[in-house]
Amino acid sequence: MSDLIIRIGGEGGEGIISAGDMIAQAATRSGLNVLTFKTFPAEIRGGYAMYQVRFSKDHIMSEGSGSNIFCAFNKEALDKNRADLRPGTVLIYDYPDGDIEEEVKIDGVTCYPLPMSRIAKKDLEMYRAKNMVALGALSYMFDIALEELKDLLREKFGKKGEQVVATNLKAVDAGITYMKEHHKKTDPFKMGSAGKMAKDVIIISGNEAAGLGAVLGGCRFFSAYPITPATEIANYMSQWLPKLDGTLVQAEDEIASLANVLGASYAGARAMTSTSGPGLSLMQELIGLASMAELPVVIVDVQRGGPSTGLPTKHEQSDLFMACHGGHGDAPRIVVSPENVADIIKLTAEAFNLAEEYQMPVLVLSDGSLGFRTESITRPDPKSFKHVTRARYTGGEGFKRYELTKSGISAMSQPGDDVAGSYIATGLEHNELSNPNFTPENRVKMCDKRFAKLDTLLAKYPDPELQGDGNADVGVISFGSTMGVSREAVKLAREQGLKVKALHPRLIWPMQTKQLKAFAATCKTILVPECNAQGQLAELMRGATGINPVSYRLYDGLPFSPQQLLAKIKEVM
Repeated sequence: MSDLIIRIGGEGGEGIISAGDMIAQAATRSGLNVLTFKTFPAEIRGGYAMYQVRFSKDHIMSEGSGSNIFCAFNKEALDKNRADLRPGTVLIYDYPDGDIEEEVKIDGVTCYPLPMSRIAKKDLEMYRAKNMVALGALSYMFDIALEELKDLLREKFGKKGEQVVATNLKAVDAGITYMKEHHKKTDPFKMGSAGKMAKDVIIISGNEAAGLGAVLGGCRFFSAYPITPATEIANYMSQWLPKLDGTLVQAEDEIASLANVLGASYAGARAMTSTSGPGLSLMQELIGLASMAELPVVIVDVQRGGPSTGLPTKHEQSDLFMACHGGHGDAPRIVVSPENVADIIKLTAEAFNLAEEYQMPVLVLSDGSLGFRTESITRPDPKSFKHVTRARYTGGEGFKRYELTKSGISAMSQPGDDVAGSYIATGLEHNELSNPNFTPENRVKMCDKRFAKLDTLLAKYPDPELQGDGNADVGVISFGSTMGVSREAVKLAREQGLKVKALHPRLIWPMQTKQLKAFAATCKTILVPECNAQGQLAELMRGATGINPVSYRLYDGLPFSPQQLLAKIKEVM
């Protein structure tokens, strides 16, 4: 198979996620491209958890549509995924002596019962080895690099001692033996291998990629408060930042974390925080301070479903209004949104350059699907990341921190510079010298200065990537991880002879209105798919460009699939 999707579902705490991770890593070590999707409950233990691995010899754009192979650890998982078990797919399920009490027969679906609970608990007396039994069965039936899996097990459990390694390997072998003795393979699916993993390939999650992008972007101060689904960014930074003589502070809340970052930025550091929607809400006043005081700061928002506590572990793209316009008063900021794991490394690093050059907050909009996803990517070359530095005060009398310039950008000083460069970074409206000033004339000039920086940015920022050419019946515009789904759906549509094209913007705010209007002029209809209930990108586009797109909204806690979007494209046509 050139493209294969394996999904595992069961109860949280049964090792669903660790088993999926091992399949993904084994596939990567076999030279295949990998993209994963995982979802799990907010509870510490229990509730439905699912891990999906898509692998291919070719580039992978999205999680895909459904699965070719589904392994059900219990009845709840089977019930939730039964609709996706189409003719031609495969089901492995826990029967007999498991939570699934009846033999399953589905027209056109190849069903392999596997008593993983009984083998683990009764035959082996290993109550937590159910996932290892399933892993062995999957590796045998679908040619998932067995030796790579066993090497991963040795690496994972080696620190716990040889006995722990041996028991897990025994469970894997038990799953293999059962499938050998009880089932003849009748399905066409096998993972196979593309050779050994290239030396310059790594497998990394979206959250880890945000941390890596920050490090490569020169971040040397990080402060955050733990929050799902963004905590992995802080975990990554805590591992690597001290090795680079950087500073990490776990704050008492999200307000304090951004306050810490603003102080570090004022002192001259390239500084960042990470959070999710509830934390971003708390940061709004300080985002306004960063905008008013013109302090560079990077904020990574890994979006989740809301409002309030909402869906802490699920996917959504519903912070766009807040990212672009959250807070009181007129507070300009830059918002970028990456498509995939490699993209988030690049855009997070770029966010530091944007923040430093334009002296304002830059928000990187990730999301639950992208944050938890892992992908195999080419190892980034640190030497390829160039650092743009803020305009600096060079000495002399009469320093105007907020000097009125055509670009809106003025020089900064920092503690330790010549005393003549001292200034107060106040949240009050101020004049060029940073002294509080509330006259109507000064207010207009300073507000215009801050917004002029967005015009300067728009004149320089690269055009959005265009997919397809000529005139089209439907043009698709999306943001964040939905871009990968759009890319695949448009590819499928064009292969079917449909006149469809897409635009893939990374700069979400300020909106590249000139490019959006030019794209819309070549399409009969603009379709905007996004994972929120209000159609936030579509609404921002209406206000900024006058384009009136068809809004396609999904807000069930899951990302789009390419087939869903392809069906919508056909409906719109």
